[in-house]
Amino acid sequence: MSTTASLLPGVPLVESPLFPTLVDTLDWSDREKEIARSLNERGYAVIDFPDPDILARIDRIKARLTAGFGVDLDTADSNKTPGALRVQDAWRTDPDVKAIAANPGVATLLGRLYGREAFAFQTLNFPVGTEQHPHTDSVHFSSQPERFMCGVWLAFEDTHPDAGPLVYYPGSHKWPILTNAMIGRRGWHSTAPSAQTPFEPVWRAMVDASGLQSETFIARKGQALIWAANLLHGGSVQNDPTRTRWSQVTHYYFKDCIYYTPAFSDEPLGRLDLRSITNIATGRTEPNTLLGEPAVPVASGKPKAGPLNGLKRMFRQDERRALPPLPQDFDAAEYYRLNPDVAAAGADAAEHYRKHGAAEGRPYRG
Repeated sequence: MSTTASLLPGVPLVESPLFPTLVDTLDWSDREKEIARSLNERGYAVIDFPDPDILARIDRIKARLTAGFGVDLDTADSNKTPGALRVQDAWRTDPDVKAIAANPGVATLLGRLYGREAFAFQTLNFPVGTEQHPHTDSVHFSSQPERFMCGVWLAFEDTHPDAGPLVYYPGSHKWPILTNAMIGRRGWHSTAPSAQTPFEPVWRAMVDASGLQSETFIARKGQALIWAANLLHGGSVQNDPTRTRWSQVTHYYFKDCIYYTPAFSDEPLGRLDLRSITNIATGRTEPNTLLGEPAVPVASGKPKAGPLNGLKRMFRQDERRALPPLPQDFDAAEYYRLNPDVAAAGADAAEHYRKHGAAEGRPYRG
């Protein structure tokens, strides 16, 4: 790493305020510099997915997942948008979904652009557009240091303009990351129609105030969009309900970070909704760490000197919070169906139920 880059190791290289001077000091190829400049300036970059078997993988995934949606996705004139259709974490059972998420070329590229090792932790597969309100992933998935998270959206078919293409606001990634403290709200143990709902009026106002214009991604099959954690994005209106818009979203974190959900956290009070993150490529849990030291409670007695003492005290109450056991008849797919806001937020069904759903009396069986 260059001398300039080493000044701010806790900031992703592509989002560093030093980017203009460091971009030419790193051993990036011309194509990597092009992608890096797009991410730095616009908050997204378009790539061809680096897998020679990607088209065959896509076809196999579509064939395997189609029946599970319970919707006629094959007949040309059928209505394909009866509700939110998605499969979360299909990588656990589908080898091609996992191969896409764990693609070593993508992980290597992201690691070089961000300055630390990247790993995939969640997949979402969609047969149609989401029409999801523009949002930033930073309220759902955040890290300390912040911004060490990104998403990759992969087109499973050529996108038609009437099929509800992905929409985003170039440059919005440079905005401050919204927190509950900023909008005068408590997030810890809070309830809301969805994790992002309390922030939506602010995002609308920020768009109006900034004058940023939205763009849509009219992708071709096998093309992918990388976006920064704080890029405002969502699903545009699907004008033609008979069209599909097959895609896969893979979310990535980076190593040696603390991973948590800001929508359900109060950072100034030390109440962080910590996430238990599985590295899709390895199947192992990635520890919450800062500068190599685990973010865990102090066992007892006087804390030892060290850089994480404050964080350890901060997390002590959170780590000791007793969570209810998962019911033996818990059905993740049914939980998403009965609680569409949880599905829209991309939250893990079991984790959400234990941390929030049980206390809120949410149903998990029809």
